[in-house]
Amino acid sequence: MNFAHLIRQLAEASPADSPLTEEQSERLFSAALDGGIPDLELGALLTTLSGQHLSPGALMGLHRATSVRSFSLPTPRSGARPIVIPAYGGARTRHNLLPLLALLLRRLEIPVLVHGTLESSGGVACAYILRELGVLPCATLAQAEQALEQHLLAFVPLALLSPGLANLLALRTRLGIPNPAQLAIKLLEPFAGHGVALIGAGSEERVSQLANLLVQTAQPALLLRSCEGEPFADPQQRPQIDWFEQGRRETLFEAEVGSVKTVAGLPSSIDAHATAGWIERAMSGEVPIPHPLVNQLACCLYAGAYTDDMNQAKAIAAVETGSLSTGRPSRSARAQIVHRAAT
Repeated sequence: MNFAHLIRQLAEASPADSPLTEEQSERLFSAALDGGIPDLELGALLTTLSGQHLSPGALMGLHRATSVRSFSLPTPRSGARPIVIPAYGGARTRHNLLPLLALLLRRLEIPVLVHGTLESSGGVACAYILRELGVLPCATLAQAEQALEQHLLAFVPLALLSPGLANLLALRTRLGIPNPAQLAIKLLEPFAGHGVALIGAGSEERVSQLANLLVQTAQPALLLRSCEGEPFADPQQRPQIDWFEQGRRETLFEAEVGSVKTVAGLPSSIDAHATAGWIERAMSGEVPIPHPLVNQLACCLYAGAYTDDMNQAKAIAAVETGSLSTGRPSRSARAQIVHRAAT
């Protein structure tokens, strides 16, 4: 591929154009992920692409290039589909409650793989909060596999799953501009199609872009507007949550309208220690879990095949989170809840 020619082609295109074909995109990002583009040309390409609109075809090329260059993991034997959570945001103005969702899923014996970086460019990263809660980053893929089997929760640095993608993402900080790696990481799913990606998007335009891509790829995923750059439901006002499977889209919850709610008991500080402390209180039932996160938990139960009926998932999520202060319901009690919800 003539990179100098491609740089000129991209530079001369208007931002509204889509100059990369699907084939060009796959070849370009394959070379980038393989380390086959010299640093100068790679920086120029990423800088130019930051101002361009990538067509659905170009995004498919990026997705294919990324998928075949990412490592896989065996599916945990818990019986439920694992939930795969990209954590690359980092709280700057509000509390990062993504770890709360991960812990709730684990409590219900849903395997959870969180992947991300160990820094968040000045924000409070999910990795920091998980560390406060006793969940340390995995050092190897074998360790990640063990953590998922034994503890149903693993935090895996991106460099373990996709070294090439981690290198591309690191250029975001060095160059100070966004690049397509930020989109590609959202669709990482290391369980050969058996996992469910939990995907957040920061704007309606990006939601639409990702929705089209999920229909094209037929990848199982839950999609919602992100909060603090992370894929958890805004605890003050629930976003729309959509479920994608086999190229079909289903809205599980519409976006809430009306006044913004307050969240009880949140500390004034958003740092990792304070946030982890509040999450521990929520898990023990001392403070109520925000209803949008209960709704998102239900979506994950449904998508993760914990139950095949959304009404059952809602009932289980409501009882599980509402009964934390009086103890978890047993499996038999949850089975009764499921039966009542279905009849």
